[in-house]
Amino acid sequence: MPRQVIINADDFGLSLNENTVILRAFQSGVISSATAMANMPAFEAACALAQEPLLKGRVGLHFNLTYGRPLSRAILEQPTFCDTAGEFDLNLPRHRLWLGRQQRDAVLKELEAQWQHCLDNGLRPSHLDSHQHVHNIWPIGEIVARFAARQGVPVRLARNLGQNLSLPKRVFKSLLNRRLHRLAGATADYVCTPVDLRNAAPPADGLLEIVAHPTMLGHDFGDAYLIQGESLSKLLDSRLPGIPRVSYNVLARTHPTATTTALE
Repeated sequence: MPRQVIINADDFGLSLNENTVILRAFQSGVISSATAMANMPAFEAACALAQEPLLKGRVGLHFNLTYGRPLSRAILEQPTFCDTAGEFDLNLPRHRLWLGRQQRDAVLKELEAQWQHCLDNGLRPSHLDSHQHVHNIWPIGEIVARFAARQGVPVRLARNLGQNLSLPKRVFKSLLNRRLHRLAGATADYVCTPVDLRNAAPPADGLLEIVAHPTMLGHDFGDAYLIQGESLSKLLDSRLPGIPRVSYNVLARTHPTATTTALE
């Protein structure tokens, strides 16, 4: 069994309903971490909720290049990332290994803008990941990981557990994760979805992150990855009995600028 598990709810700030579900999942102890989307309509409300004692220090940035409008100007001029209406419309193959200088600069400026928008709303992100896993695209991942290192926060690895990972995908993700770890310096050891956790044995040691998208299931919680009616909370309890649920701040000892506020 892993020593500890981070159960991170993505998409905080996407909508007021999403905020309510994530808050309730925190209160119920189902999740231990979340990441917020800085360019979404309910982001400021999410930042206000992030000041609650239960959430404080456990909310990161869900870097977004695929949905809504950007917060910076340079990326608007890049058809790789935006359409003519000024909306994100990512046109980049997942296997892309290189970006031009102007494209890289535009991604970095947008990342800086989303990070600053967090700070302007009283939220200093505890860690970094990305919407629709765009930082699993190699050159974007390098930008995100270097930025995370400068801010002294961990970054999410690419998903590395699951039965549906082909050999080429496993090789690519292993190489990418080595690069992300080398550049960022602090990550979890393993990353999976609730479906992966259901279908395969959990890792034998280390720190595991489960990427969650919780939904309300009556008085319980489901997940967007799971089949309708399947309980996320029961799955976690049965597959990871007694494993402490923590936030990314457990990695503070390897990243001196972070603060230790693990949720036991």
